[in-house]
Amino acid sequence: MTGRRLTSVRAKATLGATLVVAVALVAAGIAVLLSLRDNLADQADAQADGTVREIGAQIAAGTPYRRLQLPDGSDHPVQVVDEDGRVLAASEDLERISGTGTPGVTPVPEPGADRDDEPDADDPGTGELGEATRHSTGRATMDGDEAAYRFAEVEVTDARGETVVVHAGAPLETQRDAVRTATTVMLIGLPVLLLVVAGVTWLVTRRALRPVEDIRREMAAITASEDLGRRVPEPGTGDEVARLARTTNETLAALEASVERQRRFVADASHELRSPIASLRTQLEVGAAHPELLDVPGAVEDTVRLQRLATDLLLLARLDAGEQAGRTRIGLGALVRETVAEQSGDRPGDRPGDRIVVRVEAEDGVEVAGSRGQLARVVTNLLDNARRHARSRITVTVREDGGRALLAVSDDGAGVPAAERERIFERFVRLDDARTRDEGGAGLGLAIARDVARRHGGELTATAAEPSGGARFELRLPLDG
Repeated sequence: MTGRRLTSVRAKATLGATLVVAVALVAAGIAVLLSLRDNLADQADAQADGTVREIGAQIAAGTPYRRLQLPDGSDHPVQVVDEDGRVLAASEDLERISGTGTPGVTPVPEPGADRDDEPDADDPGTGELGEATRHSTGRATMDGDEAAYRFAEVEVTDARGETVVVHAGAPLETQRDAVRTATTVMLIGLPVLLLVVAGVTWLVTRRALRPVEDIRREMAAITASEDLGRRVPEPGTGDEVARLARTTNETLAALEASVERQRRFVADASHELRSPIASLRTQLEVGAAHPELLDVPGAVEDTVRLQRLATDLLLLARLDAGEQAGRTRIGLGALVRETVAEQSGDRPGDRPGDRIVVRVEAEDGVEVAGSRGQLARVVTNLLDNARRHARSRITVTVREDGGRALLAVSDDGAGVPAAERERIFERFVRLDDARTRDEGGAGLGLAIARDVARRHGGELTATAAEPSGGARFELRLPLDG
């Protein structure tokens, strides 16, 4: 059960959403921490800048080094060194320093008493404070406490024209405390937030996938019961799940219709086969008992009927199995002439001993791609159907029409009622029920013709023939090239 839950869509969605949020939160947290650290470092730089420039201004104004007003406390260690690296001034509590380039913390006595007095009259009176400020990170020990600092450095020319360097620091402990606090909060809050995301995702996906589970359960019941009349529930949400349910029901309806059509096909085929088989058996049994009464022509006729029916059923089975049409280039006019000639036993339009005249009006150059045998079968079936209903004349037309190949077979018979022009293409459907089976056929010819037409990318339809009022069957196929 656990393995099944881990492989469910809901578990995968929850895990995926949690991972995505976790990655996003970690990335955002790192960005926040880096930004916080940089901002606090900038603040420390600003504090150090203020201190170092304030002290540099005092030196530039001529204030003696031992009288410099340095910041009290341990927040801002100060160190003033000359170009030789000697310490001229330093914070009173400064015990150790690193990061400034000069480790000394004890001021060196300057030669000459006047160095610590007011400037002489000969002195220029004021020095110059440098513009550039450099920053570095180091450590300092103030009154026994060691801490990290951000140091600012500026060069100053004092009142005597000597250049000194002033270092002033600002503590980084506040920055580091803030970063540690933010990191701790994120480490505590991240798992909690991920648990909330996982829980919400689990509940939302459960609610969203509940109709899918209902569909699955109903499909399992349909499979177990083999009742194709049942349908899955369709939620009224109008979303993808609702469309899935609607499509599933449409598929079930199509499958039900297909199965029903198959059942009718098997029943009709059995019925159609029973008649010639029973007739043939009767004749053979009579012939076996009374050879002189054997109706050989009748037995041959029943055998031919049985053979034709078996051929039709096999062709329909191949078409239902998805047999694809070939890609042979076929001249449609030549195919019609050959088929008519084969059926008449002579040339087209000339049928000795038959009152039905077949006239062929075929344009040259009308070519299609497909199976020559299957298309010849369509022409044969249309001609056979026309012969059963025509009074005296059949017209076969082949031409190009609207960018497609058109093959039309018209007769001068009674025609097909408008309400029946689609039903006649169903299998085992015959409108002339009064006919004998020998005359009317099994009702498969037009069904085969339409199936073949559709597998060639075309369409077969029935209309009324003008001006005779008979039937007109039009086969439209894509032109080859």
